[in-house]
Order: sequence, then structure tokens, then C-alpha cells
Amino acid sequence: IERYNKGNDAVMALKQGKIDCVVIDSEPAKKFVEKNDDLEIVEDIFDKEEYAICLSKDNADLTKEFNEALKELKDDGTLDSIRDNYIGDDVGKTPYETPKDADHSKGTLTMATNATFQPYEYYDGDKIVGIDVDIAQAVCDKLGYELKVEDMEFDAIVNSVKSGKADFGAAGMTVTEDRKKSVDFTDPYTTAEQVVIVKK
Repeated sequence: IERYNKGNDAVMALKQGKIDCVVIDSEPAKKFVEKNDDLEIVEDIFDKEEYAICLSKDNADLTKEFNEALKELKDDGTLDSIRDNYIGDDVGKTPYETPKDADHSKGTLTMATNATFQPYEYYDGDKIVGIDVDIAQAVCDKLGYELKVEDMEFDAIVNSVKSGKADFGAAGMTVTEDRKKSVDFTDPYTTAEQVVIVKK
């Protein structure tokens, strides 16, 4: 097993014959295969996973607020609209926009992420965009905060939240028992699945 910090590096190693396959989440896998017609996806090997936002165990009130905001965003269709803007037939047609009357007077929340995971978080020019970024922005808009996004290695996110350097982490993060020892998670906002990319 070889570990790569970026999906793109793993895919390049696969194309160069340095490794035989890549295990990665299904949505980023689709993006890589779209761009590389010599690759294909093997599905239905792994169980479904749930993605959630991680917060400090010392901040139960904020976790509760996030859960309430996520429920409202799910119920009013905003979460589906954000996802549809990045995945499926309507890509680019339903961009999330901060409401004109949004109040951001409570200060700033810092989101720790790893912006190498299209369509959840990735760079568009020098700006970090994606499903998780839009969901975080929508939550902050509801709760009255400005959003600041910080890019870091995926393995650093939990420690960054635990130590208080970041207020929350959102990075296509699967809820696991091991991670629950260090941080709290919101209710899941989407399900995902690991797939295998191989050369055709």
C-alpha cells in the first residue's frame, strides 16, 4: 500500500505504472476518469460511508447549532441544490449564493480542509471552492458568521480542530470510531462510497 496526499498524484502514479490501482471516493474518481480516458472505475467493492463536519469536543454548543442549520438546509432543499451544482446533469446551474440580508456579525469561523478532493473541495484559480465550501458558507450564513477556509494536509485537519486552530473541519470526512475519540461530528450531510480506479 502506497499513501498519496493528493488524489491527482495517485492517479499519475497509476498512469505511469508505479502502482496498480487507486482506492478513492466515488465522486473524485469520476472526475479523474472523465479527464483520463485510459482509466476506469471498479464499483461495488466497499460499503457506503457517511460524511460529516468535525468540531471540537469542547464546543458542543456550536455542534448543536451546526446540526440545526444543516437540518434547515436539508429541509429547504439547499443541500441538494449545492450538490447538484457540482454533480450530475445540472453542474453549474444552481450555484449557492449568500442571501443579501445575511448577518455575519458574530465573527469568523475557520474551516480546515484539504483542497485536493474535487468536487468536495478544490482550487478554482486561487480560490477554494466545492460542495463542502458551499455547505460551510450556507451554515455560516444561517448562524451569523463569516467563513474563512484554510487548506492543509488531510491528516492535519482533526488535530487542527482539536487544538482550536480551526473551528471545524470539512473535507469529505468519513465518520469513524477512531476519529470520534478526538472530535465530535455533526449529523451526516451526505453518503459516499470508495471505489477503485484501474487502467482500462
